[in-house]
Amino acid sequence: MKKSYYLLSLGCAKNTVDSDSIAQLLDASGYRGVEDARRAEVLIVNTCGFIGPAREESLRHLRDLAERKRHGQLLIAAGCLAQLWGAKLAEAVPGLDGVIGTRRWMDIVAFIERLRGRARPEPLFHLPDEATTVGDDERGALRAARQGASAYLKIADGCRRPCAFCTIPAIKGTMKSRPPALIVDEARHLAQRGVRELILIAQDLTDYGNDIGLRDGLAHLITDITRAAPQLDWVRLMYAYPGAVTDRLIEVMATNDKVVKYLDIPLQHAHPDTLRRMRRPSNIEWVHRTIGKMRAAIPGLAVRTTFIVGFPGETDAEFDALVQFIEEMQFDRVGVFTYSFEANTPSGRMPNQVPAEVAEARRDVLMRRQQQISLVKNQRFVGATLTALIEGNDPEQAISIGRTYRDAPEVDGLVIIEGTLPAGEMAPVKITGALEYDLTGMVLQEQPVITL
Repeated sequence: MKKSYYLLSLGCAKNTVDSDSIAQLLDASGYRGVEDARRAEVLIVNTCGFIGPAREESLRHLRDLAERKRHGQLLIAAGCLAQLWGAKLAEAVPGLDGVIGTRRWMDIVAFIERLRGRARPEPLFHLPDEATTVGDDERGALRAARQGASAYLKIADGCRRPCAFCTIPAIKGTMKSRPPALIVDEARHLAQRGVRELILIAQDLTDYGNDIGLRDGLAHLITDITRAAPQLDWVRLMYAYPGAVTDRLIEVMATNDKVVKYLDIPLQHAHPDTLRRMRRPSNIEWVHRTIGKMRAAIPGLAVRTTFIVGFPGETDAEFDALVQFIEEMQFDRVGVFTYSFEANTPSGRMPNQVPAEVAEARRDVLMRRQQQISLVKNQRFVGATLTALIEGNDPEQAISIGRTYRDAPEVDGLVIIEGTLPAGEMAPVKITGALEYDLTGMVLQEQPVITL
C-alpha cells in the first residue's frame, strides 16, 4: 500500500485534465496509481460542484470511501466542490483528511506530506485565494487527458463571463490563458505519441489570449498547432462564446483542413429577455447572422449548442420563442438542461422560480423537437462517405463503433460500422442508415473522395 494512490475523477473533460495532471505529479514523485481503493495509501476524489446532482454524486463517493477507509489511509477531496465548499465539505464527510481546491492542484504532493506530518487528526485545507499561474506554476504537468486516439488539451482556465446561473468564476477564478508556445509543444508531444484527434478545451475558447494581449488568439493558436503537429488528423473546438466568434476564426476553420467542421457554441436560450436575466449576450440577430456566415463559409459545418429551460422568470411565450428558434436554426446537436437552482449565484436570488415539473416538461418538448430535426439531418448523410475515428469494436457482433467529424466524444452521436476495425484507425465509411442521434455504415475498401 505504500506510495500508492487511488484517483476518482468526476465531472467534465476539463476536470479530467486536472485529474491527469495530478496523477502525473504523483507518478513523478514515486507514487503508483491503483484501481482498487483498498490497496491505496492515498484516496483522492476530484469532485464536481457545478450543479446539485453533480455535488450529490461527489458527496456519495466521498462518503463511501470514508466509510470503508482503513487505518493509515488518507482521503482527500480535490476539485470543484472542494473549492466551492471548503471547510463545509469536511463537515459533510466525516473521515475526510484533506481538502485541496482547483486553484492549487499542483501542490498535491506537498499537501500529502503535510497530511502525513499532522500532529492531530483534524482535516487540513489548502484553498488559497490566488489562482494558478498557468504555464509558470503547473510543475511541468502536461495539461491534457488522453482517451484512446483522442486527447483533451486545456488552453486556459477560469472564466470572466458574468452568467447569472454559473458558479465557475467562484470555483476557478477569472480566465487565465496558458502560453501559446507551451500549448503548441504539448500538442506536438501528443501527436508524436499517436493522438489523432486533439480537442481544445477551456471554459471559453474564444476568450483565449485576451488576458495576455493576444488578438484573435484562438485562430493563431490553431494555425500554430497544425503547423507544429502535422500528424494530427483532427483538431476540434469545444465551447465558443456567443458574440466572440471572429471572422479570422471562421476563416481558419474554413481553410485549415485539420480543423474539423464542428463548433460547440452554448447559447443557453433564444429569447432576449431570458438571456438578459441570464446575463448572456441577447442579440439573437447576431446568432442568425454569424451562424449563417459560418455555414456559407464552411460547407457541412456541424453546430452544437446547449439550452437551459426553466430559468427564473421564463414564461410560456419565452419558451415558445426557444422552440421556434431551434426550428429556424436547425442545429446538428442540441443538449437541453433544466435550470439548476444555485443559492450563491445571482439567479438563485431571482423571483419567479419555475416549478421543477414545468421545467422538465419543457425539456421534453424541446428534446422531442430536436430529435426530429436531428433525424432529418442524419438521413441526409445516407449514401455519403465520411471518415470515422474508430473507438472500439465488438468481435462477437462483428461491429465497430466510431465517430465522424460531427461527433464530439461522450456528448454526441456515434456511427455503428459493419465489421471489426482496430481502435484508433481513421476509416472511410459509407453511411447506410440513420437514427435520431447515430448513423450506421460500412467500410469502403478503397480510398474514397469524402462527400458531405
